[in-house]
Amino acid sequence: MRAFQILIDGFAISALYALGATGFTLIFGVSGVLNLSHGAIMVAAAVAAWAAASILNVGTYAGALIGVAVALLTAFATYFAVVKPIQDSRRIPNEEKEIFVLTGTLLWGIMIQELIAYFFTNNAKTVLPIVEGVVEILGVRTPKNEIFTAIVCCLVIALLWLLVNRTRTGKAVLAASMNPRGVTLLGLELTNINIVVWAIYGILAGIAGVLLGMFLGVSSYSVGPLTASAFSIVVLGGLGSVSGSLIAAFVVGYLETLTAYLVSPAYRTIPALLLLVFVMYIRPQGLLGRR
Repeated sequence: MRAFQILIDGFAISALYALGATGFTLIFGVSGVLNLSHGAIMVAAAVAAWAAASILNVGTYAGALIGVAVALLTAFATYFAVVKPIQDSRRIPNEEKEIFVLTGTLLWGIMIQELIAYFFTNNAKTVLPIVEGVVEILGVRTPKNEIFTAIVCCLVIALLWLLVNRTRTGKAVLAASMNPRGVTLLGLELTNINIVVWAIYGILAGIAGVLLGMFLGVSSYSVGPLTASAFSIVVLGGLGSVSGSLIAAFVVGYLETLTAYLVSPAYRTIPALLLLVFVMYIRPQGLLGRR
């Protein structure tokens, strides 16, 4: 019985991680940015959805949309207020810009975390579920919202695949992830592509954050573990590889679920980090990484 419970819960959390990590990977592939404010953006989306539905009483659906909108705005703020000024700066040597971006997004994430704690306290917030009730699967009583979460994540990832592979804008994003300089030679403006990618990222992070708030609940303390999980997934899968991130998301998701059930929820992130260290020794580029 516990094995089936781990199988079902692990799939739902893995799908959530896959959704969040996909946008994280796209950003690195196109602009070379490892956004260490990722967890903060997801938590901001969840807390905004909770506040809108529970305090402002706008309804569950409207609250979820507000949460995604907050994540989108926060993603744009991250790009225009933190990332782009560093990338465009003439005072910072090109070889040092990556570390400045890493530091800048980390500090930005901490600022968001502290703002959330200041206005909404550190107590965990659970977003009102869109789908209520319980269903029995393989003899395990499972919340319908958990199944809803997994389905939505899979659908959004499928829609993202269609966008990237079947639309002109998506193909431009895909080309930029493979060769950013080559795209500029074709007459495409890389800045516009970056804006599209950050918009996609904000929407994906927002949906993942709201669903996570419905599934497990979040607090300002969730920022660090979420960022660590996303970083582990992206590096494990291979920097810039969306396919690698999807595979790594399920590896990390099931590792964390197994640890939570068999050891303790307090140690759920440790096995994934240990696996990351091991992979870095034997295959530094990750599972499907190109660089």
